[in-house]
Amino acid sequence: MLQPAQRSASTRPELARDLGVSHASAVVVGTIIGSGIFLVPAEMMQSVGSAKLVYLAWLAGGLLSFFGALTYAELGAMKPQAGGEYVYVRDAYGPLAGFLYAWTWFVIAKPASIATVTIGLVRILGTFSVFAFFSKDIFTVPFAVSYGQLVAITATVLISLLNYIGIKKAGEFQLVFTVLKVAIILGIVVIGFGYSSGAWSNFAGSYSAAKGGIAGFMAALVAALWAYDGWNDLNMVAGEVRQPERNIPIALILGVATVGALYMLVNAAVQYVLPASAIAASPRPASDAIGLVLGSFGASIVSAGMAISMLVTLNGTTMSGARVPFAVARDRYFFSALAEVHPRFHTPSMAIIVQAVLAIILLLLGGNFRQLFSLAIFTEWLFYMIAGSTIFVFRTRDPQAARPYRVWGYPIVPVLFVIASAVLLYYTFTDNLRNSALGTLVILAGAPVFYAFARQRRVGAS
Repeated sequence: MLQPAQRSASTRPELARDLGVSHASAVVVGTIIGSGIFLVPAEMMQSVGSAKLVYLAWLAGGLLSFFGALTYAELGAMKPQAGGEYVYVRDAYGPLAGFLYAWTWFVIAKPASIATVTIGLVRILGTFSVFAFFSKDIFTVPFAVSYGQLVAITATVLISLLNYIGIKKAGEFQLVFTVLKVAIILGIVVIGFGYSSGAWSNFAGSYSAAKGGIAGFMAALVAALWAYDGWNDLNMVAGEVRQPERNIPIALILGVATVGALYMLVNAAVQYVLPASAIAASPRPASDAIGLVLGSFGASIVSAGMAISMLVTLNGTTMSGARVPFAVARDRYFFSALAEVHPRFHTPSMAIIVQAVLAIILLLLGGNFRQLFSLAIFTEWLFYMIAGSTIFVFRTRDPQAARPYRVWGYPIVPVLFVIASAVLLYYTFTDNLRNSALGTLVILAGAPVFYAFARQRRVGAS
């Protein structure tokens, strides 16, 4: 007969595996494609100065992301639990390392990412004349709150609510709007290549004022990788994917490959319409390119596509982010309330709520959240490198463990991903020493928090 504690543990609600392979693929594609593809072509051209090198940066960024996806496919199929990277780092390097990862994601990366996406969504909507009032303040107590901030907060609350009431509903939203997003992107490609005044000679053009050199190419590569960022989010919701040993590798590989193809097509369409100098000078190259073909209506199509794209990214970011504090709380190294699963909706309800509250606080702080987000750039690449390296630990320590998927090209593919992450880590650290140093301090600040919970955990076990 079960003891009371055993009965309680066996009957507590758990996360539901309601995401099929199509939902999982939509998480990958929909989360990756945000506003980046519409904006970074200008930054990349300013950095390298030629269409050929822009493509080389896109290809290099796509390959590195693909190598990362292949590496994570093995890890995700081997350890299909909520929390993704937290689980890999914890099991490979111990609970402290895992906690520092979770701490960084929970305190900075995910809330700041949500805040950034929603502010970006508001700015895109603000380009429509009907929403011009977004920049006006509603009240000032004790700081100014604008209509735009209110809309950003509303978007955060509504998407969090969608995720609160069920992973299946959030997954279906992700799937439907990702399909719509891809259709809009393909429409932009068709419209661009249909431009009667377009020129193939643009692909041989150059921009003389570019930064150039290795530093310029690295800046373009970082911009490309920023546009590819988000493919790792699926692993965080691995505990809710059906047949994860099969569907996680399929979704990661198919998703990143699809995004790479779409990015190359959009970039090609923009370059077919605009010469290199025009791309470098434009804050929104895709919008300007389609505006040149269809006028203001065309620019509105791109703006609408960007808004939908960012809404889908917001859903994927909200979905994945809440699973990290949930997983560490389940290990009893964080507040126990964050480990609760809603008895009806089978979602990490409290983790979703707290994540939304942190994002709203950053939204109310206005511009200050941008500095917080810049702190996360260094820490993101640090943990990509650390999480990717765990594959070597598991292969060495547990060679006989079940591996439903084995990364193609091992050990070369994961080695290249880890080395590339290290190079970019060095580049981002030296490029912004102040914020990188602050990011390091934020990570280290989690150590005393971990030891406080570890002490409480030991007392509870005794």
